[in-house]
Amino acid sequence: TEIVAHMSQLGEIAIPFEDAQYITQNPFFAANASIITKLEEYMDQLRKAGDSCGAKIEVMARQVPIGLGEPLFDKLDADIAHVMMGINAVKGVEIGKGFGVVAQKGSAHGDEMHPDGFATNNAGGVLGGISTGQDIRVAIAIKPTSSIMSPKQTIDLHGKSTTIQTKGRHDPCVGIRAAPIAEAMLALVLMDHALRHRAQCGDVSVQPPAIPAARTS
Repeated sequence: TEIVAHMSQLGEIAIPFEDAQYITQNPFFAANASIITKLEEYMDQLRKAGDSCGAKIEVMARQVPIGLGEPLFDKLDADIAHVMMGINAVKGVEIGKGFGVVAQKGSAHGDEMHPDGFATNNAGGVLGGISTGQDIRVAIAIKPTSSIMSPKQTIDLHGKSTTIQTKGRHDPCVGIRAAPIAEAMLALVLMDHALRHRAQCGDVSVQPPAIPAARTS
């Protein structure tokens, strides 16, 4: 199984995916070499303004074994969401199409199966809490850093209005460091389920139909 994460959005800037080879070649873990200068300038502007921004990280696991997970308690996608929400500053998790399913019709959302593979992967590699063998696709939303240099309204120990301002080191976006963390968290969940599956079904031989994870045409 191969797990790769990249930043797909920094603040208001969407980062189109170009090639995975670029992910480790820049500090943003962006799969796009042509946008790095724009991201650096955006970070400099935020730093000078004493402000911060959020980020979106996408993580994908390829060649995941079929059958990991449970149909009700300890669903694979539920455990993935659980561990991703445990990462500091994460405020949202999407599996597969995520919140995009709201605008889909059932006729478009269902991942049809054909002899040469699945037609789509809206489910993100998990159906009924169990892995399908398709790529597992997860996205997490990282909130803007709350400790910023700009003054904010708050209250003191006596409940009276006052202002608070963070001094010293300023981090305009914690999401920049989140890609390898998301990879590690997804790896832990998949390994836990792989070990559980081996313990429960290690001596059971099942030969499912050889349906590829994606259609070749």
